Amino acid sequence: MRTVRAIDLHTHILPERWPDLRERYGYGGWVALEHHAPCCARMTVDGQLFREIESNCWDPARRMSECDASGIDMQVLSTVPVMFSYWAKPHDALDLARILNDHIASVVARHPGRFLGLGTIPMQDSALAVRELERCMRDLGFPGVQIGTNVHGRNLDEPDYADIFAAAEQLGAAIFVHPWEMLGRVEMPRYWMPWLVGMPAETTRAICSLAFGGVLDRHPRLRLCFAHGGGSFPFTVGRIAKGFAERPDLCATRSSTNPRAHLGRLWFDSLVHDADALRELVRIAGSDRVALGSDYPFPLGEREPGSLIRAAAGFDASTRARLLAGNAIDFLGVGASLRMESGT
Repeated sequence: MRTVRAIDLHTHILPERWPDLRERYGYGGWVALEHHAPCCARMTVDGQLFREIESNCWDPARRMSECDASGIDMQVLSTVPVMFSYWAKPHDALDLARILNDHIASVVARHPGRFLGLGTIPMQDSALAVRELERCMRDLGFPGVQIGTNVHGRNLDEPDYADIFAAAEQLGAAIFVHPWEMLGRVEMPRYWMPWLVGMPAETTRAICSLAFGGVLDRHPRLRLCFAHGGGSFPFTVGRIAKGFAERPDLCATRSSTNPRAHLGRLWFDSLVHDADALRELVRIAGSDRVALGSDYPFPLGEREPGSLIRAAAGFDASTRARLLAGNAIDFLGVGASLRMESGT
Protein backbone atom coordinates (compact mmCIF):
# COMPACT_ATOMS: atom_id res chain seq x y z
CA MET A 1 0.00 0.00 0.00
CA ARG A 2 1.37 3.39 -1.04
CA THR A 3 0.82 6.52 1.01
CA VAL A 4 -0.01 9.64 -1.00
CA ARG A 5 -0.39 13.28 -0.04
CA ALA A 6 -2.18 14.58 -3.15
CA ILE A 7 -4.02 12.95 -6.06
CA ASP A 8 -5.18 15.08 -8.98
CA LEU A 9 -8.42 13.44 -10.09
CA HIS A 10 -9.02 15.65 -13.12
CA THR A 11 -6.23 15.68 -15.72
CA HIS A 12 -6.23 15.11 -19.46
CA ILE A 13 -3.79 13.30 -21.70
CA LEU A 14 -3.45 12.45 -25.39
CA PRO A 15 -1.13 10.19 -27.35
CA GLU A 16 1.71 12.07 -28.97
CA ARG A 17 0.44 10.78 -32.32
CA TRP A 18 -2.47 8.77 -33.64
CA PRO A 19 -3.61 7.59 -37.08
CA ASP A 20 -5.25 9.82 -39.67
CA LEU A 21 -8.81 9.18 -38.54
CA ARG A 22 -10.45 10.65 -41.64
CA GLU A 23 -8.51 8.17 -43.72
CA ARG A 24 -9.10 5.34 -41.23
CA TYR A 25 -12.89 5.77 -41.07
CA GLY A 26 -13.68 7.40 -44.41
CA TYR A 27 -15.36 10.62 -43.23
CA GLY A 28 -14.54 13.86 -41.46
CA GLY A 29 -15.21 15.44 -38.08
CA TRP A 30 -12.26 13.82 -36.33
CA VAL A 31 -9.52 15.50 -34.33
CA ALA A 32 -6.04 15.57 -35.83
CA LEU A 33 -2.80 16.55 -34.08
CA GLU A 34 -0.33 18.72 -36.00
CA HIS A 35 3.12 19.09 -34.44
CA HIS A 36 4.30 22.47 -35.67
CA ALA A 37 7.18 23.33 -33.30
CA PRO A 38 9.23 21.62 -30.60
CA CYS A 39 6.94 20.61 -27.71
CA CYS A 40 3.94 22.28 -29.39
CA ALA A 41 1.01 20.96 -31.42
CA ARG A 42 -2.36 22.03 -32.75
CA MET A 43 -5.53 20.03 -32.31
CA THR A 44 -7.58 20.56 -35.46
CA VAL A 45 -10.96 19.34 -36.73
CA ASP A 46 -11.27 19.22 -40.51
CA GLY A 47 -8.46 21.75 -40.78
CA GLN A 48 -9.95 24.21 -38.25
CA LEU A 49 -8.01 24.98 -35.08
CA PHE A 50 -9.58 23.59 -31.93
CA ARG A 51 -6.79 24.08 -29.39
CA GLU A 52 -3.06 24.63 -29.04
CA ILE A 53 -1.39 22.19 -26.68
CA GLU A 54 2.10 21.61 -25.33
CA SER A 55 4.11 18.50 -24.59
CA ASN A 56 2.72 18.22 -21.07
CA CYS A 57 -0.42 16.95 -22.78
CA TRP A 58 1.43 13.84 -23.99
CA ASP A 59 4.84 13.59 -22.31
CA PRO A 60 4.77 11.65 -19.00
CA ALA A 61 8.24 12.89 -18.02
CA ARG A 62 7.17 16.52 -18.23
CA ARG A 63 3.94 15.75 -16.39
CA MET A 64 5.82 14.08 -13.55
CA SER A 65 8.24 16.99 -13.31
CA GLU A 66 5.40 19.47 -13.09
CA CYS A 67 3.61 17.28 -10.55
CA ASP A 68 6.74 17.22 -8.41
CA ALA A 69 6.92 21.02 -8.54
CA SER A 70 3.32 21.36 -7.29
CA GLY A 71 3.37 18.54 -4.74
CA ILE A 72 1.15 16.13 -6.65
CA ASP A 73 1.97 12.47 -6.02
CA MET A 74 -0.39 10.97 -8.56
CA GLN A 75 -2.50 12.05 -11.54
CA VAL A 76 -5.66 10.36 -12.78
CA LEU A 77 -5.47 10.41 -16.59
CA SER A 78 -8.46 10.82 -18.89
CA THR A 79 -8.83 11.79 -22.52
CA VAL A 80 -9.70 15.29 -23.74
CA PRO A 81 -13.52 15.40 -24.01
CA VAL A 82 -13.49 16.44 -27.68
CA MET A 83 -12.18 12.92 -28.33
CA PHE A 84 -15.41 11.30 -27.02
CA SER A 85 -16.77 11.29 -30.61
CA TYR A 86 -20.32 10.39 -29.58
CA TRP A 87 -21.47 11.76 -32.93
CA ALA A 88 -19.56 9.13 -34.92
CA LYS A 89 -20.51 5.69 -36.18
CA PRO A 90 -20.47 3.46 -33.11
CA HIS A 91 -17.81 0.97 -34.22
CA ASP A 92 -15.51 3.82 -35.26
CA ALA A 93 -15.96 5.49 -31.87
CA LEU A 94 -15.19 2.14 -30.22
CA ASP A 95 -12.03 1.78 -32.29
CA LEU A 96 -10.85 5.25 -31.27
CA ALA A 97 -11.76 4.60 -27.63
CA ARG A 98 -9.59 1.48 -27.69
CA ILE A 99 -6.66 3.47 -29.12
CA LEU A 100 -7.00 6.11 -26.40
CA ASN A 101 -7.55 3.60 -23.61
CA ASP A 102 -4.61 1.45 -24.65
CA HIS A 103 -2.42 4.55 -24.65
CA ILE A 104 -3.48 5.54 -21.13
CA ALA A 105 -2.94 1.97 -19.95
CA SER A 106 0.58 2.01 -21.38
CA VAL A 107 1.43 5.23 -19.50
CA VAL A 108 0.08 3.78 -16.25
CA ALA A 109 1.99 0.54 -16.81
CA ARG A 110 5.27 2.44 -17.28
CA HIS A 111 4.69 4.66 -14.23
CA PRO A 112 2.31 2.79 -11.90
CA GLY A 113 3.26 4.85 -8.87
CA ARG A 114 2.42 8.15 -10.56
CA PHE A 115 -0.67 7.59 -12.69
CA LEU A 116 -4.09 5.96 -12.67
CA GLY A 117 -6.31 5.81 -15.74
CA LEU A 118 -9.96 6.45 -16.58
CA GLY A 119 -11.17 5.05 -19.87
CA THR A 120 -13.53 6.42 -22.49
CA ILE A 121 -16.44 4.45 -23.96
CA PRO A 122 -18.69 4.89 -27.06
CA MET A 123 -21.82 6.04 -25.25
CA GLN A 124 -23.86 6.16 -28.48
CA ASP A 125 -24.07 2.35 -28.49
CA SER A 126 -24.91 0.72 -25.17
CA ALA A 127 -23.65 -2.76 -26.05
CA LEU A 128 -20.31 -1.50 -27.34
CA ALA A 129 -19.97 0.89 -24.41
CA VAL A 130 -20.52 -1.91 -21.90
CA ARG A 131 -18.03 -4.10 -23.75
CA GLU A 132 -15.33 -1.42 -23.57
CA LEU A 133 -16.21 -0.60 -19.96
CA GLU A 134 -15.65 -4.25 -19.07
CA ARG A 135 -12.33 -4.25 -20.92
CA CYS A 136 -11.23 -1.07 -19.12
CA MET A 137 -12.01 -2.57 -15.74
CA ARG A 138 -10.97 -6.19 -16.22
CA ASP A 139 -8.17 -6.08 -18.77
CA LEU A 140 -6.67 -2.60 -18.42
CA GLY A 141 -7.09 -2.34 -14.66
CA PHE A 142 -8.75 1.07 -14.68
CA PRO A 143 -10.88 2.07 -11.67
CA GLY A 144 -13.50 3.54 -14.00
CA VAL A 145 -14.26 5.76 -16.98
CA GLN A 146 -14.87 9.36 -17.95
CA ILE A 147 -18.09 10.20 -19.81
CA GLY A 148 -19.63 13.37 -21.18
CA THR A 149 -22.55 15.31 -19.72
CA ASN A 150 -24.66 14.45 -22.74
CA VAL A 151 -24.49 12.02 -25.63
CA HIS A 152 -24.54 14.14 -28.76
CA GLY A 153 -27.32 16.27 -27.31
CA ARG A 154 -29.23 13.52 -25.51
CA ASN A 155 -29.52 13.53 -21.72
CA LEU A 156 -27.94 10.81 -19.60
CA ASP A 157 -31.29 9.53 -18.30
CA GLU A 158 -32.38 8.30 -21.72
CA PRO A 159 -33.29 4.58 -21.63
CA ASP A 160 -30.59 3.86 -24.23
CA TYR A 161 -27.91 4.34 -21.56
CA ALA A 162 -29.55 2.33 -18.77
CA ASP A 163 -27.43 -0.76 -19.41
CA ILE A 164 -24.23 1.30 -19.15
CA PHE A 165 -25.05 2.61 -15.67
CA ALA A 166 -26.22 -0.83 -14.56
CA ALA A 167 -22.94 -2.36 -15.74
CA ALA A 168 -20.90 0.36 -14.06
CA GLU A 169 -22.64 -0.28 -10.75
CA GLN A 170 -22.17 -4.03 -11.06
CA LEU A 171 -18.49 -3.67 -11.97
CA GLY A 172 -17.83 -1.11 -9.25
CA ALA A 173 -16.68 1.40 -11.87
CA ALA A 174 -16.19 5.02 -10.88
CA ILE A 175 -17.66 7.46 -13.42
CA PHE A 176 -16.14 10.91 -13.83
CA VAL A 177 -18.61 13.18 -15.67
CA HIS A 178 -17.08 15.99 -17.72
CA PRO A 179 -18.95 18.73 -19.62
CA TRP A 180 -18.73 18.85 -23.39
CA GLU A 181 -20.90 20.21 -26.25
CA MET A 182 -22.02 22.86 -23.79
CA LEU A 183 -25.48 24.36 -23.57
CA GLY A 184 -25.68 27.67 -25.41
CA ARG A 185 -22.46 27.29 -27.36
CA VAL A 186 -24.18 28.33 -30.60
CA GLU A 187 -26.12 31.21 -29.06
CA MET A 188 -23.20 32.78 -27.16
CA PRO A 189 -19.96 32.07 -29.02
CA ARG A 190 -18.16 35.30 -28.03
CA TYR A 191 -16.10 36.08 -24.94
CA TRP A 192 -15.35 32.38 -24.25
CA MET A 193 -18.86 32.14 -22.78
CA PRO A 194 -19.41 28.48 -23.75
CA TRP A 195 -16.60 27.65 -21.32
CA LEU A 196 -17.36 30.31 -18.69
CA VAL A 197 -21.18 30.14 -18.64
CA GLY A 198 -22.17 27.07 -20.64
CA MET A 199 -19.93 24.56 -18.86
CA PRO A 200 -21.38 25.12 -15.36
CA ALA A 201 -24.90 24.91 -16.77
CA GLU A 202 -24.02 21.81 -18.79
CA THR A 203 -22.84 19.93 -15.72
CA THR A 204 -26.00 20.93 -13.86
CA ARG A 205 -27.99 19.56 -16.79
CA ALA A 206 -26.31 16.18 -16.34
CA ILE A 207 -26.87 16.00 -12.58
CA CYS A 208 -30.52 17.03 -12.88
CA SER A 209 -31.10 14.51 -15.66
CA LEU A 210 -29.66 11.68 -13.56
CA ALA A 211 -31.68 12.78 -10.51
CA PHE A 212 -35.02 13.65 -12.14
CA GLY A 213 -34.72 10.66 -14.48
CA GLY A 214 -34.40 8.18 -11.62
CA VAL A 215 -30.95 6.91 -12.55
CA LEU A 216 -29.60 7.76 -9.09
CA ASP A 217 -32.57 6.00 -7.47
CA ARG A 218 -32.09 2.82 -9.49
CA HIS A 219 -28.33 2.61 -8.84
CA PRO A 220 -27.63 3.52 -5.22
CA ARG A 221 -24.10 2.07 -5.35
CA LEU A 222 -23.09 3.96 -8.50
CA ARG A 223 -20.12 6.26 -7.84
CA LEU A 224 -20.26 9.54 -9.79
CA CYS A 225 -17.98 12.57 -9.66
CA PHE A 226 -18.73 15.78 -11.54
CA ALA A 227 -16.03 18.06 -12.91
CA HIS A 228 -15.54 21.77 -12.16
CA GLY A 229 -17.12 21.59 -8.72
CA GLY A 230 -20.35 20.20 -10.14
CA GLY A 231 -20.89 23.32 -12.22
CA SER A 232 -23.69 25.46 -10.85
CA PHE A 233 -25.61 22.56 -9.27
CA PRO A 234 -24.31 22.84 -5.68
CA PHE A 235 -24.97 26.58 -5.67
CA THR A 236 -28.45 26.42 -7.26
CA VAL A 237 -29.66 23.22 -5.57
CA GLY A 238 -32.10 25.30 -3.51
CA ARG A 239 -33.81 26.54 -6.66
CA ILE A 240 -33.78 23.06 -8.17
CA ALA A 241 -35.25 21.51 -5.01
CA LYS A 242 -37.90 24.25 -4.87
CA GLY A 243 -38.93 23.52 -8.43
CA PHE A 244 -39.12 19.81 -7.67
CA ALA A 245 -41.38 20.46 -4.69
CA GLU A 246 -43.61 23.09 -6.33
CA ARG A 247 -44.03 21.50 -9.76
CA PRO A 248 -43.96 17.73 -9.31
CA ASP A 249 -46.06 17.48 -12.45
CA LEU A 250 -42.98 18.66 -14.37
CA CYS A 251 -40.04 17.59 -12.23
CA ALA A 252 -41.13 14.47 -10.33
CA THR A 253 -42.42 12.40 -13.23
CA ARG A 254 -39.69 9.73 -13.03
CA SER A 255 -38.37 10.09 -9.48
CA SER A 256 -39.92 10.88 -6.11
CA THR A 257 -36.54 11.80 -4.60
CA ASN A 258 -35.84 15.49 -4.12
CA PRO A 259 -32.50 16.22 -5.86
CA ARG A 260 -31.15 17.76 -2.66
CA ALA A 261 -31.28 14.30 -1.09
CA HIS A 262 -28.57 13.09 -3.45
CA LEU A 263 -26.02 15.43 -1.91
CA GLY A 264 -23.80 13.30 0.25
CA ARG A 265 -23.56 10.49 -2.29
CA LEU A 266 -22.19 12.46 -5.26
CA TRP A 267 -18.57 13.55 -5.56
CA PHE A 268 -17.33 16.84 -7.03
CA ASP A 269 -13.87 17.98 -7.95
CA SER A 270 -12.41 21.09 -6.32
CA LEU A 271 -11.97 23.21 -9.46
CA VAL A 272 -13.93 26.33 -8.46
CA HIS A 273 -11.06 28.90 -8.49
CA ASP A 274 -12.28 30.68 -5.37
CA ALA A 275 -11.69 29.97 -1.68
CA ASP A 276 -15.19 31.04 -0.61
CA ALA A 277 -16.74 28.84 -3.30
CA LEU A 278 -14.58 25.89 -2.23
CA ARG A 279 -15.62 26.25 1.41
CA GLU A 280 -19.27 26.48 0.38
CA LEU A 281 -18.93 23.45 -1.90
CA VAL A 282 -17.45 21.43 0.95
CA ARG A 283 -20.22 22.61 3.29
CA ILE A 284 -22.96 21.69 0.79
CA ALA A 285 -21.54 18.44 -0.57
CA GLY A 286 -19.73 17.20 2.52
CA SER A 287 -16.07 17.17 3.45
CA ASP A 288 -15.87 13.55 2.23
CA ARG A 289 -17.27 14.32 -1.23
CA VAL A 290 -14.90 16.93 -2.72
CA ALA A 291 -11.64 15.81 -4.34
CA LEU A 292 -8.72 17.70 -5.81
CA GLY A 293 -9.10 18.24 -9.55
CA SER A 294 -7.11 20.71 -11.63
CA ASP A 295 -8.06 20.21 -15.32
CA TYR A 296 -4.31 19.95 -16.01
CA PRO A 297 -2.85 21.03 -18.41
CA PHE A 298 -5.42 23.47 -19.82
CA PRO A 299 -5.85 27.26 -19.39
CA LEU A 300 -9.01 27.10 -17.26
CA GLY A 301 -7.30 24.66 -14.93
CA GLU A 302 -5.59 25.38 -11.66
CA ARG A 303 -2.14 26.70 -12.52
CA GLU A 304 -0.60 25.06 -9.45
CA PRO A 305 -2.73 21.99 -8.74
CA GLY A 306 -3.80 21.74 -5.11
CA SER A 307 -2.89 25.31 -4.22
CA LEU A 308 -6.49 26.38 -3.56
CA ILE A 309 -7.09 23.54 -1.10
CA ARG A 310 -3.76 24.13 0.63
CA ALA A 311 -4.27 27.90 0.97
CA ALA A 312 -7.98 28.11 1.78
CA ALA A 313 -8.65 28.96 5.41
CA GLY A 314 -11.13 27.05 7.52
CA PHE A 315 -10.09 23.43 6.90
CA ASP A 316 -8.49 21.38 9.63
CA ALA A 317 -5.59 19.06 8.78
CA SER A 318 -7.80 15.99 8.48
CA THR A 319 -10.24 17.69 6.10
CA ARG A 320 -7.44 19.11 3.99
CA ALA A 321 -5.90 15.65 3.70
CA ARG A 322 -9.22 14.20 2.54
CA LEU A 323 -9.66 16.95 -0.06
CA LEU A 324 -6.14 16.42 -1.37
CA ALA A 325 -6.18 12.62 -1.54
CA GLY A 326 -8.57 10.65 0.65
CA ASN A 327 -11.77 11.49 -1.18
CA ALA A 328 -10.26 10.62 -4.56
CA ILE A 329 -9.18 7.26 -3.14
CA ASP A 330 -12.73 6.60 -1.94
CA PHE A 331 -14.34 7.70 -5.22
CA LEU A 332 -11.99 5.60 -7.32
CA GLY A 333 -12.29 2.61 -5.01
CA VAL A 334 -8.51 2.12 -4.81
CA GLY A 335 -8.19 2.04 -1.05
CA ALA A 336 -6.64 -1.43 -1.20
CA SER A 337 -3.54 0.00 -2.90
CA LEU A 338 -3.44 3.64 -1.76
CA ARG A 339 -3.98 5.50 1.48
CA MET A 340 -3.78 9.20 2.23
CA GLU A 341 -1.09 10.74 4.35
CA SER A 342 -2.89 11.94 7.46
CA GLY A 343 -2.56 15.52 8.66
CA THR A 344 -1.39 16.91 5.30
